[in-house]
Amino acid sequence: MRALRVVGLHEDGKSIVCEDPASRTRFLLPADERLRAAARGDITRLGQIEIELESQMRPREIQARIRAGESVEQVASSAGVTVQRVERFAYPVLLERSRTAELAQRAHPVREDGPDVQTLGEVVAHSFGQRGHDYSQATWDSWRGDDGKWVVVLSWKAGRSDNRAHWSFAPGAHGGTVQALDENAEVLLNPNAYRAPRTVRALEPGREAVVQPTLDSVPDEPVAKVIDAPIAEPEEDAEPPLPADEPAEVAEPAPRAKGKKNHPIVPSWEDVLLGVRSQRG
Repeated sequence: MRALRVVGLHEDGKSIVCEDPASRTRFLLPADERLRAAARGDITRLGQIEIELESQMRPREIQARIRAGESVEQVASSAGVTVQRVERFAYPVLLERSRTAELAQRAHPVREDGPDVQTLGEVVAHSFGQRGHDYSQATWDSWRGDDGKWVVVLSWKAGRSDNRAHWSFAPGAHGGTVQALDENAEVLLNPNAYRAPRTVRALEPGREAVVQPTLDSVPDEPVAKVIDAPIAEPEEDAEPPLPADEPAEVAEPAPRAKGKKNHPIVPSWEDVLLGVRSQRG
């Protein structure tokens, strides 16, 4: 290691002129706080200055990390600097991310047969309506991935769960195109595949329930139709009147069949459908 000698203060008043005695080569040494701390022998202060200099992130690096999806708070925390310092350089990049998210909502989802006629925003709004979600509470954002392509993300809350859907966005003619990157994005792009739960309509006691489909559902099988058919009561056979001069004979009641109760005759299901009365005794 060569030793330099101090020649004097530079004309700018901010640097020290040093010279190599052997080669007569001169050097400029910034007269900053580090040099003053070294001249005093303040080792502690030199260590603090070293940490501060390492944590000072360049503006271009700050913007690159914000563009890649990090927040201002995340960058400030990892760099060990104040939020205010990061915000000065992050503001134009945050505007770029917001603008890209708006453009992506006007892009067309790519289907198997080509780009959709509807835009991403229109398809997602329709899907939210079918599921009963509040689309106005959803938020859009975007960032640029390591491959240089933009990723668009939609965030929303359903109940207690936080949900996200991601698409890749390729700007281009007629708004560009988007492609789903995860399952949530796939589901939102296919709202017609969603089947709303069916409701069950309760009937009178003794009759089967009928599944009543909602407007947004398609029944898996034909719905059974219940036909209200009157059930005929058993007719009592009227006996002819006896002559007045003949005493009436009291007939003994016929013995009842054991184990058979006197219930009204219930028609079979085929009889109800056909609207006829069964001949069963």
